Amino acid sequence: MRLLDPIGAVIRLALPPRCPGCGSPVAADHRFCASCWNGLHFLGPPWCAACNLPFVHDRGEGALCAACLTQPPRHAGVRAAVAYGPVARGLALRLKYGGRTAFAATMARAMHRLMPEQAALIVPVPLHRWRLWSRGFNQAALIATTLANLSTVPADLNVLVRTRQTTVLRGLGRRQRGRAVAGAFAVAAGGRDRLRGRAVVLIDDIYASGATSAACTGALLAAGAESVTILCWARVLDDTDY
Repeated sequence: MRLLDPIGAVIRLALPPRCPGCGSPVAADHRFCASCWNGLHFLGPPWCAACNLPFVHDRGEGALCAACLTQPPRHAGVRAAVAYGPVARGLALRLKYGGRTAFAATMARAMHRLMPEQAALIVPVPLHRWRLWSRGFNQAALIATTLANLSTVPADLNVLVRTRQTTVLRGLGRRQRGRAVAGAFAVAAGGRDRLRGRAVVLIDDIYASGATSAACTGALLAAGAESVTILCWARVLDDTDY
């Protein structure tokens, strides 16, 4: 191994680690430069006890946001590493459409701190087979695999399937998104035994309207999952047109 150290040093000198946000040289892989780091808004408590919507001020234990007071969600919360913004968006787009698959590990490392203590199974939001074929990978599955490696929680990449191809949700209203993904997800044959009584963590890159995660949550709960917590890289917190 010592003989390889000089070679590694030369490689690092010639090809230094780059900031995932802008490509500037940084000290180590998955590190952001100061500018991009300051452009990330990391999320965490205080937040809504039901949906994990961040609060500006601590409202006390068990406090709910207005939406959850009106209609409690079926999921067990939406935990996002960062708020959706220019840096977070750029990283997600370069992963999804630019093939920068190493960025999945960057996202997973930031998401790992929010893994629920009771988590028993990690499940990615699936792609339809035709979209998987054209893209070559499922970004949610890449993130899920890294999270499983970082934790003691196993990942099941095949228990949840997309039964039909859906239209691109970007630009659609909340109700349109809900109609587009209704009935689009199902648990694979034999999947009920893998889900029954387990606290599931559903992985995605971006949480916007919640239509996709709601459809996935419904399928997982119907198959016997005890609970479903959504864990993602970035969450849209305002009216940004995702």
